[in-house]
Amino acid sequence: MNIDEAVLAVDQMMLDVVHSEVTVLEEASRHIISAGGKRVRPRVLFNAYLAAGGKDLKAAIPVATAIELVHTATLVHDDINDHGVVRRGRVTINEKWGRTFALLTGDFLFTKVYELMAPYGDLNITFSEATTALVEGETLQAAAAKDNTLTREIYQKIVAKKTASLFRGAAMLGAQLAGADRRTIDTLGEYGFYLGLIFQIIDDLLDLTGDPRLMGKAAGVDIPQGKGVAAAIARKSANGKRDEALGVVTVEDDPFLPLKERLVAGGAVEEGRQMAQALAVQAHATLDRLPQSEAVDALRTLITQVMERDH
Repeated sequence: MNIDEAVLAVDQMMLDVVHSEVTVLEEASRHIISAGGKRVRPRVLFNAYLAAGGKDLKAAIPVATAIELVHTATLVHDDINDHGVVRRGRVTINEKWGRTFALLTGDFLFTKVYELMAPYGDLNITFSEATTALVEGETLQAAAAKDNTLTREIYQKIVAKKTASLFRGAAMLGAQLAGADRRTIDTLGEYGFYLGLIFQIIDDLLDLTGDPRLMGKAAGVDIPQGKGVAAAIARKSANGKRDEALGVVTVEDDPFLPLKERLVAGGAVEEGRQMAQALAVQAHATLDRLPQSEAVDALRTLITQVMERDH
């Protein structure tokens, strides 16, 4: 079994595990799962497993499925918070079934993670640390947006918790499944952490510059909600000044178009990309500490793919 086959097996296991006698839960769960996705986190886990000496990818499929189910559940809840109407090119669960059923579907997906992880003993410690940090990060983001207090420093803390923690957990779990030593587990976890930071920064920049037709979701939702790297760069940092571009503007088709144009012209996108490039250097440096292998090369390729993605 190769990585692509293992990812397809994750897709199938996700569809199988959300079977329920309550029709709406199964239908709504399958709605978002079958819409696809990049499945980056399972790919991180599988490649970390191989890089750490793992031999049988089938053994890692349930844990990779649990990681992707957590991510999927957070998307369902994010769409409720953001009033999203499109996700992965499809109408969102909250738009199709309503906010209550969307909330319950997200909860349902989380409970299925418990079912998948039940046999894995101490690996649940790593898993719980990642998911706890994820929820903390989402909460910090909501609080900063509500209080209009998002700065570079707060943004970095949010991204470290809400996104990088799950990437870190995926890489560490792959190494743990392979029976790796502590040094290897920590090294791969560090790689996953940097990759997660890069992923979220690029995701936030795409919210500013991306084509919704490629992204499969609405763009430009972070700035008006006071979220994302562009908003953090534009707002005052601990020693900075507030950017006047954050004043309210009105345009019939896109009320935030002038603001986005000013952020682009003011270098917010370039600054964000420089942040991501610096993190990419650090991610590659962590892999230098591992024996060279095809799996390590694949982990390097993931850095490039995340940096260069357009959706």
